[in-house]
Amino acid sequence: MIERFVLYDIDKLRDLFGLKDGVPKGVKINYNIQPTQTIPVIVQRGENKGMELMQWGFVPQNAKDMNSVFRYKTHQARSEDVFSRSIWQNAIRTQRCLIPANGFYEWRKAPDGKHAFYLHPTNQPLFAFAGIYCEWTDPSGATRSLCAIITTASDSGSDQIPSRLPVIVEPAEQASWLDPTVSDVRTLIRIMRPLEPSELTVTRVSDAISSTKAKSAELIAPLQQPGK
Repeated sequence: MIERFVLYDIDKLRDLFGLKDGVPKGVKINYNIQPTQTIPVIVQRGENKGMELMQWGFVPQNAKDMNSVFRYKTHQARSEDVFSRSIWQNAIRTQRCLIPANGFYEWRKAPDGKHAFYLHPTNQPLFAFAGIYCEWTDPSGATRSLCAIITTASDSGSDQIPSRLPVIVEPAEQASWLDPTVSDVRTLIRIMRPLEPSELTVTRVSDAISSTKAKSAELIAPLQQPGK
């Protein structure tokens, strides 16, 4: 499950992802990205790959607002369901995207409540989630681009690694993920595999991340344990 993530290496996006037209205006550093917020997304339309701005979370076409994103958790899509559920099945075939990030947060239950952790691939300071996108016309008649992050079961057996993780697309597979002509189920399922626990760095961080108003870089700083 993914509720919040981080993107701060804005100046590296163009070169790492080969964005010929660069990064659009409005892309900003954010240490607490939340559902329904506008985020940068990499898509391929025809032979052209570029970055666009989309809102994080799918909504049904007849929805009056984006509240259903929170109600039904449609900012994330389970890899087990993307080929069968009507809300996802068209997008997974031809409307896939990459969602750049530096890391993401997870909460783990403890006897004294929930604790926040910051996770990121150890060898990928800047990476991309597997995403899907669609368009929605709101009641005012405006068309909005929306996206969701795909998650998969991790089966890690570790207390620090959650049972579900967002899919992180390996650099060598990013072109295939973006290519709308690639629709083979086996190929897509292979890409939607979780990272091994050994490939993730997990850091206990401040529970301040729970606040939607928290924005600073201190959110990803290791938490100082009492007595240390």
